[in-house]
Amino acid sequence: MHAWIADRTKTFDSSGIRKVFDLAAKLTDPINLSIGQPDFDVPVEIQDAAIAAIRGGKNAYSPTQGIAPLREALRAQIDAQYSHADRDVFVSSGTSGGLMLAMMAMVNPGDEVIFLDPYFVMYPALLKMCGGVPVAVDSYPDFQLDPDKIAAAITPKTKMILVNSPANPTGVSATAEQLEAVAKLAAKHEIALVSDEIYSRFQYDAPFVSPASFNDQTIVIDGFSKSHAMTGWRVGYVHGPSEIMATMLKIQQYSFVCSPQPSQWGALRAMDIDLQSYIDDYRVKRDMIAEGLSGRYEFTLPGGAFYLFAKAPGGMGGEAFVKRAIERGLLIIPGNIFSDRDTHFRISFAASNETLKKGIKMLQDLHDELT
Repeated sequence: MHAWIADRTKTFDSSGIRKVFDLAAKLTDPINLSIGQPDFDVPVEIQDAAIAAIRGGKNAYSPTQGIAPLREALRAQIDAQYSHADRDVFVSSGTSGGLMLAMMAMVNPGDEVIFLDPYFVMYPALLKMCGGVPVAVDSYPDFQLDPDKIAAAITPKTKMILVNSPANPTGVSATAEQLEAVAKLAAKHEIALVSDEIYSRFQYDAPFVSPASFNDQTIVIDGFSKSHAMTGWRVGYVHGPSEIMATMLKIQQYSFVCSPQPSQWGALRAMDIDLQSYIDDYRVKRDMIAEGLSGRYEFTLPGGAFYLFAKAPGGMGGEAFVKRAIERGLLIIPGNIFSDRDTHFRISFAASNETLKKGIKMLQDLHDELT
């Protein structure tokens, strides 16, 4: 390694998902069930709003906290939902940017942060960047948020509990009772509770519930990337106690500076878009993939997001199974990218119905060959 490279970069590897994407580029017409972004395009109304902003000269830096109309709209929505006495909001450079700011603002070297295994790939990497200690709580086989397991993982060094519901990579949604128990646990121990809610709008079987409903100190991270297919626009938002928000903003000022201004005007328009037809379509896709794999693969029915996390058949490891699938032209993600275990694989059903049908048939055939 080059002598100039910082030691902190040695604590984590490049995302394994990117390696799969690189492999996908070498395949001709693959069946792609790997990408974690919607298969629909940004609604035209949002595109038009961003274009109008560009044409109207709104191309400079915005205030670090975001353009005033977007912040006001978000604040009105958040106040109506929670009515917390001390809850501020700012616009971040995507939810990933919000996550990094949260870690940098609250996690000191040596602080422990609890989250479920399987987990979003960024969690341990971001924690290690700021010297934090990842504490992954095993949630196999059903991937539920178990308050007792969270409680057992708490030590005097615990600084934060990080919750993701609906979850990536499992698609599992925590129940209101589970979230309330964890929220009260964090309050009891005076531990920061961060809720990653980027998939909050993709909820299929029950209304979305945030732990902020039960703990007014919860830091919530959300955005427009997944819900409105705006992954490349980099518009997220964070809300929570004002002193924490001010600290995160101070770090954003010296790092991301601000979310792209034209994107923020698009996000403002996005707040008026009815997403129900998209959610209904994704519920159909969820049911299609679950029905197609039922009886052959072990999995927990995803209640939200657009992922299904299935166990590799025939006692095969997840990575070995994914290699077999890729050889056939089916792109899926090995579970060990998201986990300390190598037993599962992630499917994204954010794809056309035709692609899903091809992928289901391929997975059925692979199962039958291996068992």
